[in-house]
Amino acid sequence: MSGAQCCSNPPVLDPSCGAGHVQKLAGLDTYVTGSPDSKLAILLVSDVFGYDAPNLRYLADKAAATGFFVVVPDFWHGDPYVPKNAERPLEGFDVWLKDHRTDKAALEARSVIEILKSKGVSSVGAAGCCLGEVKGPITILGAEIDEISPPELIKQFEAVLAGKSGVEFFVKVCPKVAHGWTIRYDVGDEEAVKNAEEAHQILLEWFCKHVK
Repeated sequence: MSGAQCCSNPPVLDPSCGAGHVQKLAGLDTYVTGSPDSKLAILLVSDVFGYDAPNLRYLADKAAATGFFVVVPDFWHGDPYVPKNAERPLEGFDVWLKDHRTDKAALEARSVIEILKSKGVSSVGAAGCCLGEVKGPITILGAEIDEISPPELIKQFEAVLAGKSGVEFFVKVCPKVAHGWTIRYDVGDEEAVKNAEEAHQILLEWFCKHVK
């Protein structure tokens, strides 16, 4: 499912941003940050705008500062979504999606995880921004203003998870925020930064609990 909010607030991509660097991992250009000697790793999956987004790399650096080795692969192979018309951002989006299948990215993610484990990583956590799939302990942070995953749908997710015995989960609908608020926020907007930081803190605490 896709909608206009998938393409709203596109970031200004900057391949030089972040405290880490880019290297090849499982054949993919990957932003890596944190100690490569850490036995704990986090795999961050970007949204459609890709791994050069400054706010995404900022989140990766924050996770690295808590002791994780963080990897953000370029699952879009140098071809992130770029709206051709800012007034009509969905033009061409369906075509882009067909050329950038999430099932292919999921297979590539498995290869990345295998590489990490071959290097001595004992535990890997993952987070997807708009895109991503996870099995095991899971936290879902939804936005109150979201046409794609509205609060009613988030509540359905919660009900499904509640019916699965042995699966630990945390679900929250964050008030007064819109789809993409965790990585596509205006750094000059104090309230937007505050809301994103709160979501980041929940994510980092979840990683520290279940990956460490």
